Amino acid sequence: MRPKPFALERYFAKYEFSAEILISSSDCESIAQSELLSWADPEAQALWQNLWLGYTESAGLPLLRQEIARLYRGVHADEVLECAPQEGILIAMNCLLEAGDHVIATFPGYQSLYEIARALGCEVTLWEPNEDRGWRFDPEFVRASLKPNTKLIVANFPHNPTGYLPPRADFDRLIAVAREAGVYLFSDEMYRYLEREPGERLPSACELYDRAVTLSGLSKSFGLPGTRVGWLVTRDRQAGEAFAAFKDYTTICASAPSEILALIGLRNRERLVARNLDIVQRNVALVEEFFAAHEGLFTWTPPRAGSIGFPRFHGNVGSLELCERLVQETGVMLLPSTVYDYDARHVRLGLGRANFADGLARLDGWLARVRDWLR
Repeated sequence: MRPKPFALERYFAKYEFSAEILISSSDCESIAQSELLSWADPEAQALWQNLWLGYTESAGLPLLRQEIARLYRGVHADEVLECAPQEGILIAMNCLLEAGDHVIATFPGYQSLYEIARALGCEVTLWEPNEDRGWRFDPEFVRASLKPNTKLIVANFPHNPTGYLPPRADFDRLIAVAREAGVYLFSDEMYRYLEREPGERLPSACELYDRAVTLSGLSKSFGLPGTRVGWLVTRDRQAGEAFAAFKDYTTICASAPSEILALIGLRNRERLVARNLDIVQRNVALVEEFFAAHEGLFTWTPPRAGSIGFPRFHGNVGSLELCERLVQETGVMLLPSTVYDYDARHVRLGLGRANFADGLARLDGWLARVRDWLR
């Protein structure tokens, strides 16, 4: 299997650690290890102080898996496999799919959610949203796209990069379509818990459907990407056993320090999420003012959930040219929609960082200086 180069990650590799301010990142503001450790309860403190740097359990630290299971209704720790989030996608796609299978996947999106299937020899139907309807993904498209060889539906809600969150009726309809067809549903839920209206939070797919596979982790909503801790959850025992066996060919087991840090983070999840959601809400308010001041140059659909948004750019240059000139002249990084192989008319905004206001101010001043070039 040789998937195409990961365009988004290659773009980040070019600018992420050289740009001064990132207003494109999908993760939320992280914290120092010392601060996280100061939140540890006595049990976690003892685990950290006496940590043995040997191999860890392949499925994950039992205490951590128990903590993960508490995030879901009706899920047991033995239905959780700890893994890095990207690793989880690779594992699940390799275990669930084979050449000739048909996959329906949300698009635009994180490239591995559909590109790994293509690299495995699968036929992929891209499920695109309607921007004019607030980036709505119509579940009836999925029903109409089913084929006799459909094996998997891939959904990502809250959605990267649009911030779309379906209403419960649409999500239930998607679950019903998967159940009626008897196909697997892979549900990327990395941005769950960052709903702007908490009452709109969807249940996890693994709670509603026994052939659903939920992917989540600490990178986005919890702001702890450096731990590299994520997980797969499924009540399908056969799939879960296959995932665990495939992991023997990837990382085998996790980093011992990361597991303890992840345990502390999850035991303080409400504190982390509240902090990050507050940052997102403040940045959304700032960007609303920004787009009002630049009416005609951008069209903005506010995200319903998550830490990112996907405004349309109406200038006379493409989004890639816009973003590259911006970062080179100001040190501010935006993400062009070209990395999603979607179009050249959108940019991704990352709303979860504490220095977003500084980056937005630089962008505002730069747009004024290059007004003639843009129009």
